[in-house]
Amino acid sequence: MASLAGYDYRIGMTPSVSAPANDRPPFALRRPQRQTMPVVFASPHSGIDYPAEFLAAARLDPHSLRRSEDAFVDELFAAAPGFGAPLLSALFPRAFVDPNREALELDPQMFEDELPPEANTDSPRVAAGLGMIARVIASGEEIYGRKLRVAEAVRRIEQYYRPYHTMLAQLISETKTRFGFCVLIDCHSMPSVGSPLERDAGRGRVDIVLGDCRGTACAPFLTERVETALRRMGYGVARNNPYSGGYVTQFYGRPAASIHALQIEINRALYMDEATLARGPGFAPLADDMGRLMRAMGDIAAGLGAAAAE
Repeated sequence: MASLAGYDYRIGMTPSVSAPANDRPPFALRRPQRQTMPVVFASPHSGIDYPAEFLAAARLDPHSLRRSEDAFVDELFAAAPGFGAPLLSALFPRAFVDPNREALELDPQMFEDELPPEANTDSPRVAAGLGMIARVIASGEEIYGRKLRVAEAVRRIEQYYRPYHTMLAQLISETKTRFGFCVLIDCHSMPSVGSPLERDAGRGRVDIVLGDCRGTACAPFLTERVETALRRMGYGVARNNPYSGGYVTQFYGRPAASIHALQIEINRALYMDEATLARGPGFAPLADDMGRLMRAMGDIAAGLGAAAAE
C-alpha cells in the first residue's frame, strides 16, 4: 500500500514524475517562439478537468465544486506567449488538488489512516478546510461524503501536484539561466465579496489585490510598478489585503536569489457572472488590459534587472 512515510516531497528533486492514468500532462504549457522577457506567468487554479472518481466521491454537484475555481484566469493571460513569456496552467481543479499549498498540508480529519509526522496538519489553511486536498469549498460546504485513504493523497501528489511544480520550477530555472533573474506572476481571481471563511466576510472587494508576502517575495520595485500600471488603467488596487500571497509566492519568491514572485488576485465581478460561472461583458476589456500589463512587464522586468545590477 502507498505510504507518505519517508517520502521526499522537495519540489523538483525526483528525476521523473507520474502522469495521470491517461498519460496526459496535468498542466498546459504555452511557450513563446522565443522567450524575450524574464517573466513566467502561472495559473494554478483555473483547471476544469474533473476526474470521474472525484465527482463520484464528492457529495456536492459539479456546479458547486466549480465555485472554487479561478474561472477563466488562464484565458485572461492567454496572450502571454505573444509578449515573449511562457504561461503555465493547471488542468486539474483546485477542489481536487491545490498546487498553491504545501504537498503535505493535509487535514487529518479527512483520512481513515494516519498521516506521517512531517505532515503540516495545523496551518491556518488546513484549519479552514483548505489544505492541499480541500475538505470544503469556499462557502464552507463539505466536499466528501466519506474519508479518504492516505494512498489517495500520494496518488494525487504524484500524478497532479508534483508534475505541475516540477514544470514551474523548470520554467523559473530556465528563465533565470537565460536572463540572470526571473519574475513569477502567479495569477488568481477572487470572489467580489469576502466568503464566510475569510476575514473580510461579507465585505466588497477592490478590483485587484497584489500579494508580495508583505514585501518578502519580490523587490518593492516590482510591486510598485505593477500597481502603477494597473492604476493607470483605472483599476482600484490593494496590497496584501485580504491576500498577501499563497504557498507558490512564499516558496518561489527569493529576491536574494534573483527570483521575484508576485501574486495577482482579480475581482471576478469584473469579468464574469459569479452565480452562473459564465464570462461577462467585462471579460474582453479585462483581457485586453491584462495584455497591456503583460506588454508592460517587459519594461518593468528590465527596470528590475537594472536596479539589481546597480
